[in-house]
Amino acid sequence: MAKKSNRLGKAGEDFAAKYLEDCGCKIIVRNYRIATAEIDIIAEFEGEIIFAEVKTRSSVRNGLPIEAVDLRKQKRIIQAAGVFLQDEKYFDCACRFDVIEVYVTGKNFSLRHIRNAFEVTSEF
Repeated sequence: MAKKSNRLGKAGEDFAAKYLEDCGCKIIVRNYRIATAEIDIIAEFEGEIIFAEVKTRSSVRNGLPIEAVDLRKQKRIIQAAGVFLQDEKYFDCACRFDVIEVYVTGKNFSLRHIRNAFEVTSEF
């Protein structure tokens, strides 16, 4: 079962990356990892850095994909984004946190791109 969900997730990330490229984004890195977190896609568009979390589902029976990006997950993504920005020397650049929901029905893919799905607040 894990292999099937891993394949589904990878296919969803591939679909989301192609979508971002088709929208004019430059993919900087995929699957950026630090010890405690991973960012699925980091891209750049018109000087803005986009940190995208991709959630792929073949069913919404267990909830919408965005619901899996809870506060704990957001904190981890924000932490990883901070490390990336510092390590890659992106100073004073605009950035945002997006969620891309990918839906798979048979061999058909569709997506919903939620821009600014969450942001850094004082509680982080």
